[in-house]
Amino acid sequence: MKTTAAVLRAVRTPFSIEPIDLEPPRVGEVLVQVKAAGVCHSDWHLVTGDTPFPLPVIAGHEGSGVIEAVGPGVSGLAVGDSVALNWSPNCGHCFYCLNGRPSLCETFKAMSWKGTMLDGTPRFSIDGAPAYHFSGVGCFSERVTVSARSAIKMPPRVPFAVSALIGCAVTTGVGAVLNTAQVKAGSSVVVYGAGGVGLSVVLGAALAGAGRIIVVDRVPEKLEQAEDFGATHAVAAGPNAVEEIKALTAGRGADYVFEAIGIPAVQEEALRAARPGGMIVLAGISPVGSATNLPGALITRQEKTVAGSYYGTAHVERDFPRYAELYLAGKLDLDRLITRRYRLDQINEAYADMLRGDGARGVIEFP
Repeated sequence: MKTTAAVLRAVRTPFSIEPIDLEPPRVGEVLVQVKAAGVCHSDWHLVTGDTPFPLPVIAGHEGSGVIEAVGPGVSGLAVGDSVALNWSPNCGHCFYCLNGRPSLCETFKAMSWKGTMLDGTPRFSIDGAPAYHFSGVGCFSERVTVSARSAIKMPPRVPFAVSALIGCAVTTGVGAVLNTAQVKAGSSVVVYGAGGVGLSVVLGAALAGAGRIIVVDRVPEKLEQAEDFGATHAVAAGPNAVEEIKALTAGRGADYVFEAIGIPAVQEEALRAARPGGMIVLAGISPVGSATNLPGALITRQEKTVAGSYYGTAHVERDFPRYAELYLAGKLDLDRLITRRYRLDQINEAYADMLRGDGARGVIEFP
């Protein structure tokens, strides 16, 4: 079948909107009519080349839609189901899945970075040649064939744009708070970066009952927005940020510091912003091959904990529906994360807005 998608044919070039071919689902797969896709910085890493990936690629990993067809061997999903797309599927039986860390599933990991399904081939093609799915999804397309493990059934009352954000930003940010750090009520929290993930960390910290939530960003409008999301204090990024954080935390530094950008220099600053005995959580995706200098002597002497948080240490079958129910109950205000909506043919404009720091999260919506 034909579908229209945003295709990246070479690094440092714009996305092109063009018709491509899509195969129907095979064993263990489903066909999804995409309804919404988030404009996330991780996809931009493909454009810059910071994330090496086979080309041409259909980007987009934060999405939602409706199941149109179900392949052989699929259970628990049916035509007409509303789903959020899961870019880190899990098999349920590998070492990591059996030990409670399904976001690290080794069965699907290789597939995601090769841009294929589990059988080693993509379902997209252009003029008979393969085109690849970013993170096994590729939802900058009107339709996509994905593993059934990448489609998580959602309550139909949740808007598609919200379900899309639950598929990445919300799970990454809220999960970093609730799953990775397990933030304690009354504690102090610092969040570096007030984009979609950072604001989701703020929402998660407020949900956990943090007593002080300090957001650091370089864009004044983003700091104002963070306060609307529940931040108690806003600090302008710059050479005085750590001292301001310490002044707000009795001179010690914060109990928990979340880095939600993926920039090594900011990760290094996050270490200094945490108090002795505090935790630093690296939730932003850094460019492949980048290096961060986190001095071991300081970590040891001050007993600081540095934790990586990949996809919010998620168990998506549990967490996606949980965040959806919290949204429906009015405990996670996810609507305000969506600050602008675009058509697919506006994708390059959407990324230009993102790079300027406009708003929290842009969403591409499909008819």
